[in-house]
Amino acid sequence: MKNFVVKTIANAGALAVAVWLLDKITLTGDSTGKKVWTLLLVALVFGLVNFLVKPVVKLLTFPLFILTLGLFTLVVNALMLLLTSWLADKLDLSFHVEGFWTAVLGGLIVSIVAWALHVVLPDED
Repeated sequence: MKNFVVKTIANAGALAVAVWLLDKITLTGDSTGKKVWTLLLVALVFGLVNFLVKPVVKLLTFPLFILTLGLFTLVVNALMLLLTSWLADKLDLSFHVEGFWTAVLGGLIVSIVAWALHVVLPDED
């Protein structure tokens, strides 16, 4: 359970950095508390997408991973971020990613920041 909470906080922090750095990734809200709550909910959705959908996509696109020497990971991360944006819209969360190339850059930022936060934040292991 503790590991799940740490990963969710790391994802929320990584998404916050992407929102801060990229104009076309937006998070709106009336107050800071509302934005933080929305960010945590989006991080949960993002975590579920990465847990449930990403392995299937990686399996189906395995030849592309081999062919591109792993660079296709950027495309898969972008698709997961776009799927999270779409689901956030369906769940009436005020998080939006505008465009594929923004999602590619956002996915790269989220991956790097989440990795760094996982290194810094305490874990069960």
